Amino acid sequence: MVDQPLWEQIGSSFVQHYYQMFDSDRSQLGSIYIDASCLTWEGQQFQGKRAIVEKLTSLPFTKIAHSITAQDHQPTPDSCILSMVVGQLKADDDPIMGFHQSFILKNINDAWVCTNDMFRLAIHNFG
Repeated sequence: MVDQPLWEQIGSSFVQHYYQMFDSDRSQLGSIYIDASCLTWEGQQFQGKRAIVEKLTSLPFTKIAHSITAQDHQPTPDSCILSMVVGQLKADDDPIMGFHQSFILKNINDAWVCTNDMFRLAIHNFG
């Protein structure tokens, strides 16, 4: 087995931590964002740790479970990590839906934080 590059290890660990926290207690997600972080959620823009956590905790479901289908990670020229996640989620009694999410991770004071986060449900409207 070939060792994963460091950015793959960090990206994979972050993804596992993020969705574990999201599924169990979204209010704790503030620990991975900073005041300069940006979130785009289904086209809506939010900036700053507080605004992001307010959005994520206000989502209209009580239970959610994510299942990761695939994830890819790349190092960026400015020593960050770009992560892309594809998966499925189940919220309350709603049908299972596909989603895509991308993160940019940055090491600040020896801690990896999310500076950018973009989320979209994989819903196709051909009407």
